[in-house]
Amino acid sequence: MSSVSIVIRALNESVHLPRLLEGLANQSLPPDQIVLVDSGSTDQTVALAAQAGADIVHITPEEFSFGRSLNRGCAVARGDVFVFVSAHVYPIGDGWLEAMVRPFDEHPDVALVYGRQTGDEYQSAFSELEIFRRWFPDQSDQNQDHPFCNNANCAVRATVWSEFPYDEELTGLEDLDWASRVQNAGHRIWYESTAGIVHLHREGFSRTRNRYRREAIAHKRIFGHQKMGLLEAFWLWLLNSGRDYLAAVPRRKLLRNLLSIPKFRAAQFIGTWQGFRINSNPTSALKRRFYYPKGFSSRADRVVHRAG
Repeated sequence: MSSVSIVIRALNESVHLPRLLEGLANQSLPPDQIVLVDSGSTDQTVALAAQAGADIVHITPEEFSFGRSLNRGCAVARGDVFVFVSAHVYPIGDGWLEAMVRPFDEHPDVALVYGRQTGDEYQSAFSELEIFRRWFPDQSDQNQDHPFCNNANCAVRATVWSEFPYDEELTGLEDLDWASRVQNAGHRIWYESTAGIVHLHREGFSRTRNRYRREAIAHKRIFGHQKMGLLEAFWLWLLNSGRDYLAAVPRRKLLRNLLSIPKFRAAQFIGTWQGFRINSNPTSALKRRFYYPKGFSSRADRVVHRAG
């Protein structure tokens, strides 16, 4: 099969990274290389990755964007196929990587394969689990007619990336933008439902809102001017909260999620509404707020502060 480079983007992921690294080590198709792109971790993330034999790439908070970090990782990756995973995911089963890579060997026109995602019943918000369930169905699609994908569990052909690097200015949705461009160039996108991972998203209200806000900003840049009025955002909050309640009833999870469901959906649609209202490019301070938790300072920041 094709040689494979795993590219992991990480920031302070020492809690989750060991499980991912263990999952990679147990694959029936072992990766040829692991690349960790670290954006300023202050915990043991880099040490853990280095201990596992990963090549380490550093990117500063001032430079960081999702697209730029991917391009930096791909630039040192040596494989025929680059497999992107978030540091807070782990594969389901030992056949995950083989299922991700096989389409590239069997179909030369395939440029991108992305796999199924699910959450953790005890750690993920119920509404997040519902989003995963709708976005990542059980049925594979070997010739997808739209550019949706997600770089938390995604693989791309190295030669196609060299022709189409990721947009480094987008505040999010760099995966969807890339898929759209390569699909328009005649390449195939493949959804493989058997290549599953568990995605551990544990974000509070503010970080969830920020995530959807930066994605709305990116959506406008990719697809042109988009609008969402406050009334529409309220209606979507009401509709999706209601759907989540209906889904929770037969699973006997309504009472425990009675408040978390509308809270998550409020963060989602307030963030989306705010993002669509921004007409200019976000400032560097706003971008930092998107990507980094409140009060975060990297080791480099601290050195500069002490020197001053």
